[in-house]
Amino acid sequence: MSSTIGALINNPSTATPPPASNSTLGQADFLQLLTTQLQNQNPLQPMDTTASIAQLAQFTSVQALTSLQTSFSSFQSNFSVMQSAGLIGKTVSATSVDATGNSSSVTGTVKTISVINGVPEFTLVDSTGKLLTDSSGNALQLPTSAILSIG
Repeated sequence: MSSTIGALINNPSTATPPPASNSTLGQADFLQLLTTQLQNQNPLQPMDTTASIAQLAQFTSVQALTSLQTSFSSFQSNFSVMQSAGLIGKTVSATSVDATGNSSSVTGTVKTISVINGVPEFTLVDSTGKLLTDSSGNALQLPTSAILSIG
């Protein structure tokens, strides 16, 4: 066991426990752990520089992965919206779930695409051009995941 880990174990007042609701460590947690580790190292036996360089490399990897994940999520959302825009004017069948939880199949022509909470949703019109509505008279907004068939 290294002297740094021993210092953290022997002096628990310097180590702050992670929040109970968060099961993963983030960048701030990593920096706090690294800072605590450096503060509690034995000056007569300092931490190996190779180990600190390895930790910095790991931190850089974590940062890059976090950035990549954010970028990919943005790309995925944008791609989904672009793909949904191609549905405008096409006839689709989809599953509609009402407020009571009953599902039914609806068919119509896609009139509009909207993004609601990051999820593309569409409205349908019937063969006469009338907007399909729910039981309350509001436009029926359906997520693209509800599509059963196209065409």
